[in-house]
Amino acid sequence: MIEINLLPGDGKKKRRAKTSTGLMKFEIHPSQWFAGLSQKITDKYMLGAVGAAGASAALIVLLFISQAARGAMLDARETKAVKDSAQYSAVLNAKAKAEATRDSLYQQIAIIKSIDDSRYLWSHLMYEISNALPQYTWLREVTQTSQPKSVAMADTSAKKTSAATDSANNAKSPRQRALVRQVAQKARSDSLLASAKQVQFKIVGHTVDIQALTRFMKSLEASPFIQNVQLSRSDLVQTEGKEVTEFTLEAESQTPPPFAVKTVPLVVSAVR
Repeated sequence: MIEINLLPGDGKKKRRAKTSTGLMKFEIHPSQWFAGLSQKITDKYMLGAVGAAGASAALIVLLFISQAARGAMLDARETKAVKDSAQYSAVLNAKAKAEATRDSLYQQIAIIKSIDDSRYLWSHLMYEISNALPQYTWLREVTQTSQPKSVAMADTSAKKTSAATDSANNAKSPRQRALVRQVAQKARSDSLLASAKQVQFKIVGHTVDIQALTRFMKSLEASPFIQNVQLSRSDLVQTEGKEVTEFTLEAESQTPPPFAVKTVPLVVSAVR
C-alpha cells in the first residue's frame, strides 16, 4: 500500500516537534527575577535592616583600612625617631658638656671683670674727694662703712641658690632649662659686678667756714663717682685752742659713665 503526503514539510515538523519535546529550555530575564524577589519580600522594616547592615559592614571595613594605614604610618615615625635619637645622642651630650663649660667660663669672666673694674675704685674716690676739698677745710678720716664684699663669697652663695632652682626646673625641656640658666648666669654676673663697684663710706673733717662745708658737699655730689652725699653730724669742737666745726659726711660710690673713665695702653720699656 502506497501513502502519499500531500502537505509538504509536515513530516519534518512532526519530527522536529518530537525531538524538541525531549529537552525543554527556560530563559528568565534579570528584571523578572528582581520583580519576583520584591514580590516575595514586602516588609519595609526588613529592607531597612538589610540596608543598615550593609552600610555598617562597609563603614567597618573603611575604618579598619584607615586605622591600619595610620598604625603603619605611626610605626614608621616611631622607628625613624628612635633611629634619630640614637644617632644624635652623642651630639646632644657633647652640646650639654659644651654649654656647661661655657657657663663656667662666663662665671669666671664675671669674677675677673668685677675684680678688674673695682681695683681702681678707691683711687678714683680719693682723687675726687681731694679735688672737691675747699680752703680752710681738712679731713681727719675716710672710712668704708659698708661690709667689704667678696666676689668669690657672693658667687658661692649664688651657686647654692642656682642649684636649688635647677631642681625645680627639671620638669622643663632642655632648651627651656638652658635659656633659664643663661638668664640666671647673666643676672648673677651683673649683680656681682654691681656689688663690687658700690661701696658706702664716711668722711670726717674739720672746717672753720660753714659755707666751705656746703661747697664741699656740692662738689662731692657733682662727681661722677660719688652719690647720695648727706651730712650726718656737725658739732663745734676745740682744736689747738681754736673753735672749729667737725662734720661727718656719709656717701656712696656710683658707676661713672663710660666717657668719665679714660684708659691708656700700658707700655713697658725693655731694660738694657
